[in-house]
Amino acid sequence: MPQDPTVEAEGRYFDGVSARPHPVRLHLDARFRVTGREIAKDWDPLDLRAEDSVPPLMRVGPAHAPDRVEFSNAALAATLTARCPDLHRREGAGGAVRLVLWSVAAGISVLLVAVFGVPYVARLLVPLVPDSVEARLGAVVEPQVVRVLGHPPACTGEAGRAALDRLVSRLVAARRPDGSLPADLAVSVRRHEMANALALPGARVMLLSGLIARATTPDEVAAVLAHELGHVHTRDPTRALIQASGTSFLLSLVLGDFTGSTVIVAVGEALLSAGYSRDAERAADAYAVEMMARAGGNGAALADILERIAADDGPRGTLDLLRSHPLTTERAAAIRALAGPSASGRQILPEKEWGALKGICATTERSSDRSRTP
Repeated sequence: MPQDPTVEAEGRYFDGVSARPHPVRLHLDARFRVTGREIAKDWDPLDLRAEDSVPPLMRVGPAHAPDRVEFSNAALAATLTARCPDLHRREGAGGAVRLVLWSVAAGISVLLVAVFGVPYVARLLVPLVPDSVEARLGAVVEPQVVRVLGHPPACTGEAGRAALDRLVSRLVAARRPDGSLPADLAVSVRRHEMANALALPGARVMLLSGLIARATTPDEVAAVLAHELGHVHTRDPTRALIQASGTSFLLSLVLGDFTGSTVIVAVGEALLSAGYSRDAERAADAYAVEMMARAGGNGAALADILERIAADDGPRGTLDLLRSHPLTTERAAAIRALAGPSASGRQILPEKEWGALKGICATTERSSDRSRTP
């Protein structure tokens, strides 16, 4: 009997417990093997089921287990479909039963939110949110955040935008081998006096120009940006959204409505005011320091800008970056310890590009001034 031809591809593995994606190698012959750092799965292809996803992305896993893999390899997708007759099976008679069970589960989830609070539930739900759904969430949430901020215009200075794009590319290229970031990562700058940076669902990061204005070095901006990328990496914004919107998000997830009345109107305010846990902040700090070191920058600059905002603003600092990134003396010391004594001698951007980045909103400001002239 001839052996089944072997198909291999790259993919991402989700263990069904945490939101962290793990880069893996996929190998299909008579079995479906998933291998990566501390990961070794050997699945029977006949047990695999495909979840709803937007081509070319395919998301598959065993029918009775929570872990899944994602990939975008057309050859592997076609071979799996050919060899697994039940891959896309949707049982007719069991569909109603599953709908009832899902409705019951959703009701229990809402009850848990009301009785026990959402942090634990959020950790469980985040791995179950497909990338396509998270992208839709980001597209809904970002305009609400912009509205809450007073509709600040986007900064589009050509030289500044080019400098920012180079900075983002440099940081992304410096990520750890297991520190994958979404391919559709989008970083924007908005003209606003608040010194803040926000990571939103759907791999969106928003920098406010007040942060760039308060920075004294390019590494301070880069370190804050790297910190937000750490939140993107662990999908903290989606977890924060679930916690902030509570039962409304759960109802939206059940009903598939991410633009109607079931998504709370105040989600923008909630995301701006809701901080991450101390563990999440420490993890994002460590991610930022390592990313900065790999990119040739000064990771300790993250502590520098946080401390400056705290010292300059006093109680008002709670309205800026420290509102969602609470600073402690221990946290600043930990950042500097991770960065090491040699970090201060590095600079991630040359002075010319730093000057361009500082002026990224100049064109927007001139246009705004002209629009106010009678």
